[in-house]
Amino acid sequence: MSKTYISESDKKTKKIAETLAEEIMERKEKTVVIGLEGDLGGGKTTFLQGFAKGLGVKEKILSPTFVIMKKFEIRNPKSGFKNFYHVDCYRLKNSKEILALGFGKIIKKPGNIAAVEWSDIIKEILPKDAISIKFFFINNKKRKITVSR
Repeated sequence: MSKTYISESDKKTKKIAETLAEEIMERKEKTVVIGLEGDLGGGKTTFLQGFAKGLGVKEKILSPTFVIMKKFEIRNPKSGFKNFYHVDCYRLKNSKEILALGFGKIIKKPGNIAAVEWSDIIKEILPKDAISIKFFFINNKKRKITVSR
């Protein structure tokens, strides 16, 4: 099942993401993995800022390009989720590098949500039920966002 959105602004992109986060928390899954793909400047980090807000994360979300992975506490009493991991694989050469950081355990532990920017770099280790989100440029302001489950 996939759904396509058109976003004309950062605010709209964040709102789409916030709504997705709220839907995920209502489903009460054990672990959720989200793979994000798209060109530089396509809206991946902007999307995750809105997504984190929807989860109840209070910290500011910035791209973890240089640190690879950041962990945030989910502070939503309605949710069974405890941790949100924001991963950026842009600088990685292969899956082995992210596995060395404990990513395999993170995506198997109940209560975790992991969102992976540049997920195509590690696609062979992502769970088959991972949510795929692809970003496409329409023009400088407009993006097409496709969410597949």
